[in-house]
Amino acid sequence: MRKLLKTIALMLTSLSLTMSGLLYIKSRSPAGVRLWFPRLVASALSPFTAITGAVGWLLGMMSDSPLAALMGLVSASASTRHVQRVTRPHAEFERVFGADWLERLSPERHLGLLKPRWSWQSWAQQALGRPVTVSPEPRWERDVPYVTVPGTDRKLLCDVWQPPLGVAPSGLAFVYMHGSAWYLVDKDVGTRPMFRHLALQGHVVMDVAYRLYPEARMADMVGDVKRAVAWMKSNAVRFGVNPARIVLAGGSAGGHLALMAAYAPRHPDLTPLDLKDADLSVRAVAAFYSLADLRANFEYVIRGMPPMRIQHQDDLHPASPHPVSMPWESSMITRWMRYRWGGEFERLGFSKQLPANWFEDLVGANPVSGQADLLDRLTLFSPITHVHPGCPPTLLLQGDDDLLVPAEATLRLRRKLQEAGVPVVCVIFPHTDHGFDLILPRYSPSAQVSLYDLDCFLALMV
Repeated sequence: MRKLLKTIALMLTSLSLTMSGLLYIKSRSPAGVRLWFPRLVASALSPFTAITGAVGWLLGMMSDSPLAALMGLVSASASTRHVQRVTRPHAEFERVFGADWLERLSPERHLGLLKPRWSWQSWAQQALGRPVTVSPEPRWERDVPYVTVPGTDRKLLCDVWQPPLGVAPSGLAFVYMHGSAWYLVDKDVGTRPMFRHLALQGHVVMDVAYRLYPEARMADMVGDVKRAVAWMKSNAVRFGVNPARIVLAGGSAGGHLALMAAYAPRHPDLTPLDLKDADLSVRAVAAFYSLADLRANFEYVIRGMPPMRIQHQDDLHPASPHPVSMPWESSMITRWMRYRWGGEFERLGFSKQLPANWFEDLVGANPVSGQADLLDRLTLFSPITHVHPGCPPTLLLQGDDDLLVPAEATLRLRRKLQEAGVPVVCVIFPHTDHGFDLILPRYSPSAQVSLYDLDCFLALMV
């Protein structure tokens, strides 16, 4: 019996030690690039890893196995520390909105907030599928056309989530742009848990499918976001939305586009002619691991990742021989994506072959002008460039170990917004990587606390 317990203990502690070790590998290393997705999974499952390590430690003690006991203790401690650091309270809302911000919420908004922000007990209820109350399903309308691109018959689509019957509407519309690297994916990928939750809060969610490269360039994408805002405002009565309570949001490239549209609603180079008389202002903007400064971002990517095929900033010109490698080009991640999405793999663009100068083309850099024009275009398409006192309140959620987006640029955006007098809540999650809110959100501490912070922010915008 003792031998069996020892074997089980060694198996459990070996697994938990491996999973906890992934949490502390820096993504900027060559190994970190390939371990991007395993790290996301390890972070999402870190409470399970902590429990597994503790059980392995106990079995190691019972079976008189010092090695298993030590491995279990180390892995349980490392995973628990990760959970504690990710979920620890912050004072951002008090700093921005005052110490009494929670008391100022309406009873409906206060009642809907998750309580507490995170705890082992609430996590266990969520992980075991035992909600405190059984909630009705939101109303979900798919593939709703929101605009026909001028001069074409191309219809752009969105999904609309509405509160269930019997849930009091908040009057707020959450207009969301998916992550994409500007050329990948589509609406309704990994976001259903978040949208279902927001609809249960009384919010209307518009999940936008904007055009991607090579069909569109970056200016066109910003224009599509603004068209989504204009459409929601024109359909406000239909969905029970207050047109003054529209919140733009997005993740990664989608968050970048949301910030651009929110901060530069009237910019002549970023606003389609068909919207020249439209009210494109928004109540607020929420961005998950979004690009604040494109020049800083590509400096970060190029210098920080030895496996990347571009090696220096000077290579960012139309003669660049190769595009930058992305995490999903890893064979392991590709196999998982093909398994996860099956036939959707091709439709979502993961097999796209891009030209060497695709990014220069995306931002509209002049091939004749070379690097100087490219850097000017990167400046134009950087949200930090467009910060001004009239910017809407902003929520920034970012991992400090992000593979693709530098946390330093997000913090600089925060400082610039503060200097302009714009309310900004910025939460940086330790040991957290790009896409943390989309992987196993039912179990992930970082996904759950980011949803709580989003809840609080939206409640303050109602």
